[in-house]
Amino acid sequence: MAAAIRLSLWHRGLTADNPSVGSIVVRADGRAPTIVGRGVTAYGGRPHAELQALAEAGDAARGATVYATLEPCSHIGKAPPCADAIVAAGVSRVVIATLDPDQRVAGRGVAILRKAGIEVVVGCRQEEARRAMAGFLSLRGRGRPYLTLKLAVSHDGMIGRQGAGQVAITGALARRAVQMMRIEHEAIMVGVGTAVADDPLLTARLDGLEGRTPIRVVIDPFARMLSAARMFDDMAAPAPIVLVSEKAAQNRIDGLAARGAQIRAVASDYRGRFDPREILRVLGVSGIKSVLLEGGAETARRFLDAGLVDRIALFRGSGIVGEAGVAAPIGPEAVPHGFSQVDAAVYGEDRLTVFERNS
Repeated sequence: MAAAIRLSLWHRGLTADNPSVGSIVVRADGRAPTIVGRGVTAYGGRPHAELQALAEAGDAARGATVYATLEPCSHIGKAPPCADAIVAAGVSRVVIATLDPDQRVAGRGVAILRKAGIEVVVGCRQEEARRAMAGFLSLRGRGRPYLTLKLAVSHDGMIGRQGAGQVAITGALARRAVQMMRIEHEAIMVGVGTAVADDPLLTARLDGLEGRTPIRVVIDPFARMLSAARMFDDMAAPAPIVLVSEKAAQNRIDGLAARGAQIRAVASDYRGRFDPREILRVLGVSGIKSVLLEGGAETARRFLDAGLVDRIALFRGSGIVGEAGVAAPIGPEAVPHGFSQVDAAVYGEDRLTVFERNS
């Protein structure tokens, strides 16, 4: 199952509405177990992992064990149900990491397998599998994307300097780690203050992965974003989504649309401020399953206060920002209540600590 989970990560963020599932077919035959088939949900979501693993295994699937990171589907859609395909292949045992929250499946896949006399085990490495499919499970189970907050905090607790634009808080190794983090999400989101002050590209800039830039989202209630912003210049990346309120001036909206922005209207309060829940709802309706929130301080604080941050990736740099610094909303010693550390890494002189919400 651990191998199936690692396999599932290959296409994370590239499978449209479907989760990236990993599946492995294993035979024993009295000898050491041998993998005879592998599959991962294809680009765009089809074919499913189990169908690919069974096709690779061929006749060797008869009497074998199938490992799947998610319950095999049981509904008829654009492809035949994976549960029926497993039965037809003559598999004797199926090991599943976690059940599917989709009401079209929700235990029906397991029922089909057991009715056919196949031994079914559920819950193997469930937490690891759920973490790998967090975006899909969040969108299906809660109606909103899974939200990761990424912060780079200096040694003196700052995330930048007022009026200075982009300020390097961490070194080159940590910045490359952020690039990898970006391609693991379907969208990157910033507030308009960051978009205007820093004029960021928000692209994936790693050799061989330039085409993996996620959708870029700017929270901009009054359409303050500049039409000359650099992120509109990258024609190879997906068009940025700009979230505007009904209080935004139409000529400002038209100017952004003319530069290629995808305009999404979000309901606001009398001051033109968005409810963070409404932002995630709108993104969820667009099919976005995972979001990396990169700034700024006020935007991060609002999502934290609303209880909508699921994961915090906190980079701690060794440098000092000093006077006119912008204070971080949290720090290594001031993580909000309800989060626990799940991972840590060191990149040169910088340290990454990852926290997840306990619930």
